[in-house]
Amino acid sequence: MKKLESEQQYQSLKQSKTVFLFSANWCPDCHVIEPDLPKIEEKFSQFEFVRVDRDVFIDLAIEEGVMGIPSFIVYQDGNRIGDYIGKERKTIDQIDQFMSQFV
Repeated sequence: MKKLESEQQYQSLKQSKTVFLFSANWCPDCHVIEPDLPKIEEKFSQFEFVRVDRDVFIDLAIEEGVMGIPSFIVYQDGNRIGDYIGKERKTIDQIDQFMSQFV
């Protein structure tokens, strides 16, 4: 999974089919899903998956309404077409179900 390097890159990636995963190194719920994320990336390969470190890009997280992590925001052609935001622990099955609406 690509790692976000700048807010300019974020704005550019929003113009294509991109899933932004907001997470942080200290987040235990983020670590729980991490081993299975490559399966999600492979299944939904029409999207580019990009990890956004919430602590590095806190202003971006606030702007996007990310109140808890892990959270997923989906963009296509510059439009936000969906999000899965919340502080609850998410399972791979829940993430799979969320992503299925975009195919």
